[in-house]
Amino acid sequence: MATHLLFECATGLAIFTSEFAEEIGKSVKSVQDSVDDVAKFGKMVKLVSFVPFTDAAHALEVANDVSEGVVHEFLHGLLELNLAKKAGVVLGVEERGLASSIKATLGIECDASDRTLEVLRGIRLHQEKLLAGLEQGDTKRSQLGLGHAYSRAKVKFNVNRSDNMIIQAIALLDQLDKDVNTFAMRVREWYGWHFPELVRIVPDNYQYAKVCRLLGDKAQLDEDILEPLAELLDDNETLARNILDASRASMGTDISEVDHLNIKNFATRVIHLYDYRKSLQAYLSDKMGVVAPNLAALIGDTVGARLISHAGSLTNLSKYPASTVQILGAEKALFRALKTKGNTPKYGLIYHSTFIGRAGAKNKGRISRFLANKCSIASRIDCFTDAPTTKFGQVLRDQVEERLSFYENGSNPTKNAEAMARALKMVKDEAAENGEAADEGAPAAAAAKMDLDEPAPAEAKKEKKKKRKSEAAMDEDESPKKSKKAKKTEDVRLSLPPISPFAPRSRMLTCRIRHALQGEELSKEEKKKLKEAKKAAKEAKKAGKA
Repeated sequence: MATHLLFECATGLAIFTSEFAEEIGKSVKSVQDSVDDVAKFGKMVKLVSFVPFTDAAHALEVANDVSEGVVHEFLHGLLELNLAKKAGVVLGVEERGLASSIKATLGIECDASDRTLEVLRGIRLHQEKLLAGLEQGDTKRSQLGLGHAYSRAKVKFNVNRSDNMIIQAIALLDQLDKDVNTFAMRVREWYGWHFPELVRIVPDNYQYAKVCRLLGDKAQLDEDILEPLAELLDDNETLARNILDASRASMGTDISEVDHLNIKNFATRVIHLYDYRKSLQAYLSDKMGVVAPNLAALIGDTVGARLISHAGSLTNLSKYPASTVQILGAEKALFRALKTKGNTPKYGLIYHSTFIGRAGAKNKGRISRFLANKCSIASRIDCFTDAPTTKFGQVLRDQVEERLSFYENGSNPTKNAEAMARALKMVKDEAAENGEAADEGAPAAAAAKMDLDEPAPAEAKKEKKKKRKSEAAMDEDESPKKSKKAKKTEDVRLSLPPISPFAPRSRMLTCRIRHALQGEELSKEEKKKLKEAKKAAKEAKKAGKA
């Protein structure tokens, strides 16, 4: 059981001593019973120290640190002043993360058990009576203000980086696709009883709903319907004529005017859903252009939005390695493969990209790996650059196109360093046109570190050589003259024969001597071993030649 209790409230921080009887403190139920009675509970906890917050901003700052498990300076000072010098102190804390931080920072033992939480609940219940200097209503007002400020800080987001809007839009778009398809099939089935031949003549669901609303009763159709019907069918007069001819020879049943009215209303709803879906798609494209323009330019608005939605945010997606981005969305298949020790999936959500569809069967895995790499780069550029631009996404898309052609006909793709340099030049040109200074921070660093295996330019090589020569000259000037023994040791080290693959014993001896040669002088034993190693190496060399 805790000897002291830390109580955080909206008005300040307090430390209490706990004086629960041993038989009461043994069970949670007994603690709960004693908490309800304020007269009994007031004798079991006593206030040691209470320090109020200076203002609302100070209260919010401390509350944020407490929720994140960080020991604030204000809390650190309070604990150090009251508990640091006492022995046998066990501090009851509500937050487990904060308890571990206090123990690591101040070395005070902490307890966050259920009994401690019940005692703290009692203090919170009777805090106005237990805390000194508080008037009635102070606690509620402080809690209300702190609650609003804390919640506002949690839900606050940058309008220009509203990836949450993308997550909601793509979820609604997927749901609309299912609903529109279901409703369109219902219109076809419903109107098909009256005019079954129309299903084959007009295969498109959107056009079918429009035609269904226009036609109504097939028995009342005449030549006047041809012109408006052709407008609905993209000025296809032949198709309009076929519909009119089919209506005159249709084998469908007759339906009442009320049935026609209901079918017409439902078809109108389906048309409105189609129109709303188009506007939602345009909204998603605009949002992707603001939040993740490079990812959208590389892989498309819909697939990019699905990647962000599955990751939870653009920041989370940018933290994923390319291998995770590659199989994002195929977690079930991955875990099933790991469980059954089968083949792991090659792609997840990025399968819906046009690049993988265009690749050959044997190259799908390779292009998905390459595409995931570029998606990871694009998401990081989008997340950490200040000025949104599509130039990097366009260059990365060109790289994927070149890699596709490389797999098909073997044409050499552009190197990463060259591609990123071209993208940076495009960004600079765009900024110059707009009269702004291009922000080269993160993109420049990404371009510089994009491919470590690529050879450096000729100028960089020359500079490196000059630097090496100057360093070598400085080392020669600074190094003291070597003694004869040291020179001899160095000569021996340089003349050491290479390790023979045919003589494992000589290899072991040579390795040992090489380790011994790290010093400046050789002992007698080491010299003897060196001679034996040389002899063994010579014999092995002769045996190899023979």
